Amino acid sequence: MRRTISILAAFAALVAGTLLIVHAYRPRDNSPSLAQANGQEMGPHAGANAPQEMAENETSKPQNAPAPKTESEAPKPPGDVAKTPEPEVPLGTPEVIYDFNRLPDEIRDTLQGIVVAAQSGNIDNMLPVLQENELPPMLSTTAVSDPIAFWKKESADGKGTDILAAMVNVFSLAFMRKGEGKNVMYVWPYFAEMDLTKLTPAQEVDFYRVVPPPLGAEMKKSGKYTYYRAGIGSDGVWHYFMK
Repeated sequence: MRRTISILAAFAALVAGTLLIVHAYRPRDNSPSLAQANGQEMGPHAGANAPQEMAENETSKPQNAPAPKTESEAPKPPGDVAKTPEPEVPLGTPEVIYDFNRLPDEIRDTLQGIVVAAQSGNIDNMLPVLQENELPPMLSTTAVSDPIAFWKKESADGKGTDILAAMVNVFSLAFMRKGEGKNVMYVWPYFAEMDLTKLTPAQEVDFYRVVPPPLGAEMKKSGKYTYYRAGIGSDGVWHYFMK
């Protein structure tokens, strides 16, 4: 009996000691306040990797980051370079314009009517365009009462086909804007007002698109353009088409 009591007492002491050891190794604060204070939440899998992850996050933070550079100090992208200023055009020199979108709407409407009629190949289709004009355009240094009859007479085939071709070629090139205010005139081709001895190679190509080579060679010697030219006012009135 005494031996049984002694065994039970020893077993109770062993259990009590084990509980004390477990209690000593239990964490005293299970709240997530420490992790939250560092901007993290300690999930069920944080465990042993949490200190390592926190250390890596600390080392990833920039230390003593340099102050941002001012606009003058900041490096510029490769494309941000100073552009070479374009050479100034002398005052009074007409501008060569290649963009037909810069034409007023009234001129574009007139130009479209002329080109569509010319591309048809029938000189008679030019009559409605002429009738929409306030006055017939000048076709010669002398007055012309019947433009259609005049063009047929002046053409190589008696039908006005080469005249229509000349219109298409002239109006397909760049143009110049001359004058100011109500006196503005848009002139085709642009080199009609230029010194032909000073044309660039590209401009010479445009020149021979309009002028037959034998005649063009003679004009280049004199420097003066004497072939077909055209003028349309800013209000869309077709003023002339003549040599």
